[in-house]
Amino acid sequence: MAVSVFDLFKIGIGPSSSHTVGPMRAAARFVERWLDDAGTLARVARVRVELYGSLALTGRGHGTDKAVMLGLEGHWPDQVDADQIPAILAHIRDTHRIQLGGTHTIDFDEARDLVFNKRQKLPYHVNGMRYSAWADDDTLLATRDYYSVGGGFVVNQDEAAENRIVADTTPLPYPFHSGAELLAHCARTGNSIAQLMLANECVWRSEAEVRAGLQKLWQAMQDCVARGLRSDGVLPGGLKVQRRAPTMARELRAQPEASLRDPLSILDWVNLYALAVNEENAAGGRVVTAPTNGAAGIIPAVLHYYDRFVPGANAQGVFDFLLTAGAIGILYKENASISGAEVGCQGEVGVACSMAAGGLAATLGGTPAQVENAAE
Repeated sequence: MAVSVFDLFKIGIGPSSSHTVGPMRAAARFVERWLDDAGTLARVARVRVELYGSLALTGRGHGTDKAVMLGLEGHWPDQVDADQIPAILAHIRDTHRIQLGGTHTIDFDEARDLVFNKRQKLPYHVNGMRYSAWADDDTLLATRDYYSVGGGFVVNQDEAAENRIVADTTPLPYPFHSGAELLAHCARTGNSIAQLMLANECVWRSEAEVRAGLQKLWQAMQDCVARGLRSDGVLPGGLKVQRRAPTMARELRAQPEASLRDPLSILDWVNLYALAVNEENAAGGRVVTAPTNGAAGIIPAVLHYYDRFVPGANAQGVFDFLLTAGAIGILYKENASISGAEVGCQGEVGVACSMAAGGLAATLGGTPAQVENAAE
């Protein structure tokens, strides 16, 4: 399958790529493709969403119910105004009405129409969900199964049956399915991993658009860190966890600049950047899935290290970092998993660390073999 760096790095909302971003995208896709595009949206009188497996067991804590309702209303993770989410959800719950696709309003009883099937799962993945819609006369207009397979990736029942993570079969100039194949392309062409990835990306969009997209991702990461460093308060949830990043930031800023000559002091900043992102994610804020929300702090933290502490850091270095990290992430996505529900934290934090290590090695001038070794 052809996977883009923009499939791995996606701007969305917290707290979970598989339990929040994925279900929101699935809901929006169902309404858009199977109701609106099919010409049946105006006939819909009732919808029902059923969550299975891990989505049902841990969905409320991850905001899956909220994500589904937002998606049904036509909101997408990269476009919804995070500050408006509480008001949108409150209106749905107070009125017991939902506006499908933002245009067609129907009755919506959350207790009846959003079901958590905690003892059942769908056949292809632990993160399964079923969307159904009926007309006034109880005619079934559409029903589709979707699977949130990690990192915000969503596949429908047909793609899941064929073990396809994405539907894109676009031929690439430098296809690779293993580290050995990637290094072979580099050896044959004399190009870096980032250069190969750029050539592949240009199959879908112009080089200017690729660079603009990478800059948008980097800006979103910077904005997320900045919000995390300044936002005090208590994180959502019953544990009443106090945000720590703002206090740590004030303490580090109070230290003299000379202290940064100590590498361990610099690591304090790297840890702080990661914590700031993680707290923003836990609060349901805007983050970049990298490659998941659960591990979203690692790559931005290492990129901030490069940008602030590496002499000569520049925009091209940031682009090379993201393209290289994307290539490494694709290998994990295609050959293993980035779903925590499927393979645990090694599929999220472990993969993010590998991607960040390879990306940083590339920006520091590492050869493709050295980049591969760093990622490994």
